[in-house]
This record gives sequence, C-alpha cells and structure tokens, in this order.
Amino acid sequence: MKYDVIVIGGGHNGLVTAAYLARAGRSVLVLEQQDYPGGAAITTQEFQDFKYSVFSYAVSLLSTKIINDLDLHKHGLEILPLDTTFTPLPDNNYLIRSTDPDRTYKEISRHSQKDADAYPRFMAMMARMAEVVKPLLTVTPPNPWSANWREKLDLLRIGKHLYSLGPKDFHTFVKLMTMSATDFLDEWFESEPLKATLSSSGIIGTFLGPGSPGTAYVMLHHYMGEIDGKYRAWGIPKGGMGSVSNAIAKAATEYGAEIRCSSPVQQIVCHNSSVSAVTLADGTFIKSKCVASSLDPQRTFLNLMDSSDLSDEFIAAITSYKSRGSSGKVNLALSSLPVFKCLPNPGDHLQGAISISPSISYLEKAYDEAKYGNYSSEPYLDILIPSILDHDLAPPGKHVMSIFVQYAPYDLKEGWDATTRENFGETVISTLEHYIPNIRNIIMHKQILTPVDIERKLGITQGNIFHGELSPHQLFSMRPTIGYGNYKTPIHGLFMCGSGSHPGGGVSGYPGHNAARQILAYRAYR
Repeated sequence: MKYDVIVIGGGHNGLVTAAYLARAGRSVLVLEQQDYPGGAAITTQEFQDFKYSVFSYAVSLLSTKIINDLDLHKHGLEILPLDTTFTPLPDNNYLIRSTDPDRTYKEISRHSQKDADAYPRFMAMMARMAEVVKPLLTVTPPNPWSANWREKLDLLRIGKHLYSLGPKDFHTFVKLMTMSATDFLDEWFESEPLKATLSSSGIIGTFLGPGSPGTAYVMLHHYMGEIDGKYRAWGIPKGGMGSVSNAIAKAATEYGAEIRCSSPVQQIVCHNSSVSAVTLADGTFIKSKCVASSLDPQRTFLNLMDSSDLSDEFIAAITSYKSRGSSGKVNLALSSLPVFKCLPNPGDHLQGAISISPSISYLEKAYDEAKYGNYSSEPYLDILIPSILDHDLAPPGKHVMSIFVQYAPYDLKEGWDATTRENFGETVISTLEHYIPNIRNIIMHKQILTPVDIERKLGITQGNIFHGELSPHQLFSMRPTIGYGNYKTPIHGLFMCGSGSHPGGGVSGYPGHNAARQILAYRAYR
C-alpha cells in the first residue's frame, strides 16, 4: 500500500504530526521501532505494581492549542498540577516556592528580604518574556538568506513583533538570549538557594553549567510552559507520561492514521533528490513521496540516508550539530515516603518538584566534573514523587520516585558498562542520603539509565533528551542548520518533525504541529 505520508518515529512529536495530517484527510503511516508508541514519553511497569515514567517525567510545555485541536482530554489526558518546588539544604534549612504568592514571599524572606521583594517583579518579567517568545514557537522559522519574498516578509513580521517590546524589554530579551543563567540571576537576587534553584532550569538536558552563556535562554524555555493558561506551571499526567502519548495516538488513529510498532526503519530511499520510499529492517519496502522524520537530525541524515543523496557541506553541518548527552535518570520504587531531615513530616513539599540545588557553586562543581569526563559526584537532581498525586502508580502506602540527574556525560572517561552504571546509581543514592537519611531502607527497586542506555533504548544520538542542545547557534532558523530551520530538508518530500527542529526539546508537540502545517502546504498535495 502507498501512503500520502510516512512518519518515522512514534514519539509524541511524530504522533502529533500524524494526527494533524490524518485530520486533514491524508493517509498516514507511523513507523515505530519499539513495541509501543510514545518514544521518551512512556509509562512502563518495571517492578511489581509500580509504574515508572521511564524517561520524560513532567508536563509543562505541551501546547494548549494541540491539546484542544486534537481533543486530548477526550482521549484520556488529565494533567495534575505540581504546586510547589522544594529545595532542601545541607544545613537542614530549606526553600519552598509555591503557587501561593504570600507563602512564597515569606519563604524567600527567610533567606533574603531583598530577594522576596524582587521575586514578584522577576516572575512578572519572565511571564512577559514568555509571552513574547510564545508566538514564535508556532511559526515556521524563515531563512534570513532566502531570496523568497514570503520569507523576507515573515522575517519582517518577527522583527516588528520584537520591536514592539520597547527598549527596556528588548534589552531584557537580548540578555536572556545570550547571557548565562548565573549572570542574569545575579542582577536580581542574592540568595544562593534561590539563584541555584532558578538557574537549574537552565542546565536541564544541556551540557553547560549555570555560568555558561546561553543557559539563560534554556531557563526561559522552561518558563514558557503553561497549564490552563498559567505560565511556569508544571504538572504530571495521570497514568504517567505514557498517557500523553496514548492520548495523541488515539486521536491520530481516530482520524485514520495507522501506527505500526516493532517496525524499525532501515533506510530512507531517494531518487533524483526526492524521497520515494522507506525500507524497514525486515526488508519491507513502503512507497511514499512524502516522509516526515521525528528522529534526531544525526540519526535521520547520517544513519538512515545514503550519503550520496546529500551534499558534503550539509553532511558536515549535521555532523557538527551539538548533541552531547549529559543527563541520566534513576527511577525508584519505595516502600514508604522519604523522610527529609529538614522537613521530616509529610506535607505538600513532597507533592511538587524537589530540587537538589543548594548553591550555584554546587551546580558549577557538578558541571566541572562532567567537563573532564566524569559523572558528577554530587549531581543536580530534579525529583518527583508522582504517586502522591496519582495513586494508581504504586500499591497503597508505597511510592515511585523519579530522579532526573545532571551531569552524566555520554563520553564517560572510563566508559559506560554495568559497573559504571551501578556506581552512577550509587552516587545518586548517596547524594539523596545527605537529605533523606532513610532512603536506602525504603528502596525496593531501582532503574538506572545512562545516556548510553537512552541512546540504545530510544535511538537518540548520545542520549541527548532535546535532540540537540538548545544553544544560541542551534535555535530558530539555525535548528538544525542554516537554511533548513523550516522543517524541510535538501531532499524534496523529506521533512523533519522532531525536537531537532524549532522550537526544540521538551514534551511540547510544537515541532510536530509546525511540521504538519509545512507538509500540508507541500506542492505534491496541490
């Protein structure tokens, strides 16, 4: 059978692309190598009745437009909000930020009255910046060097949009796009726990330290998430991250898309600089004049394509695309709730994000170790206990703990194997033990994932969770490379629809949404 469009990869972006195309009446086939769709957004039962969000673990960036367009709530999506961020400190102190502004003010004032007074202004400023950037997430990045008058007009519209900020806000926008998170936050705050916890958003999934230029934008990237119209809101999907992918997959199939699992693609077949088919690992040959890849750029162009179909210049650009893996993940099954030294009693501090980020120097030290090929001996940890809000994830009285770990370099100096993986997991547990003395006694099962594991299991180059770093030279029209920020490729009929395209990583659906719009405008359908 011949399809209008073949989508390679059944992660959430590929599924979004398929859903929009099928809704528009195209015949669509999604090819997924795993036994189930979802990519990094999955829920699996790894131990007894405990359910892990194995890789991605929270929702904030998922587009409200996509949720409404595809009627994802009808298909089972329910997001449970996370109302607090809890930062335990080594001196048995702590910092809690919550959705209650009065409570947050009082908490920050315990550390710095100056910071407590500045914090509402900072949050209002970040919300303004998010409102500026948010419309740009859904545009097709124009090629500034194109002779096409439509692209030049699009560029002028974007320039007009940014010009409307006024000089003060525009200056702030430029600083956020270029500065380090540390330098930017130093202009606002003095308290180390507050600065460190805020800056940690700037290092997630990126092989940079909080003092590295460009991390201020990554911080802003995470501020652009919203739940029910509220910026900087985070949540967990009921049923784990697989519920997001399952809802999108149900929408896609309801519109008529076919999702074929256990079907790894071997090659994208081209003829005269146009896509003509794909071949699967089992030799199956499927024709289509339009293919959309949700795989990362390097996996797409360097692994699935014949190099003779691409120019040497383009291959060099994709080869140099920065996809350094820097993150690990540890999932725990717990027999009871953890007891923090600084706040030993159960409370809502356990119901939101828990951030092991006591100071900027702590984070920089963690980065310094990774720079030289070691996993951090005292890593940054972003922790959730989702079973507190979603009781279906664990048996009664028991819990699952999700731990995102920064830094774990893909190119580990001593190499990743079973021993180094176990030692890495032990380092995470030891770090937790500083704050949770009972942690070892309550661990029933642990799952340890290194960047190499992420690469092997998901087919993501170097296990980079964003399909390429969110550095300034890899954003907007330059993602993944100059001239191809518009979801098109040098091959006619071949499109990119994954996180290696604008606006980048996170469970947002924007790359899939934007790519679908470009595919629907493709001349082959006219």
